[in-house]
Amino acid sequence: VQLQASGGGLVQAGGSLRLSCAASGRTFRRSFYMAWFRQAPGKEREAVAAASRTGGSIYYLDSAKGRFTISRDNAKNTVYLQMNSLKPDDTAVYYCAADSRSTIVVVTPGYWGQGTLVTVSS
Repeated sequence: VQLQASGGGLVQAGGSLRLSCAASGRTFRRSFYMAWFRQAPGKEREAVAAASRTGGSIYYLDSAKGRFTISRDNAKNTVYLQMNSLKPDDTAVYYCAADSRSTIVVVTPGYWGQGTLVTVSS
């Protein structure tokens, strides 16, 4: 599986962004749980959200609950992260990831996309 993330950018606090992650591979829809991680400068990478094979959410970081929504379109082999009410603390490089195991996808997923930078100005 190859993953390609996009959609990052500069936004003011309170604004919104939608990240996309396009996945290659015919088995995407059947096989993989998907997740978004982020890594802020000087901080460890952390899982932000994860989705089941059918698109339902299976995990949200506490600080993302109520503001972020993960979804996926298996027909397009794409997973999304809609981010609303953004805060400066959300500034980070965001990565999409995939794994065939639901318990692993938010810990050490086997597949990673390249990062996309999200900068939230105050």
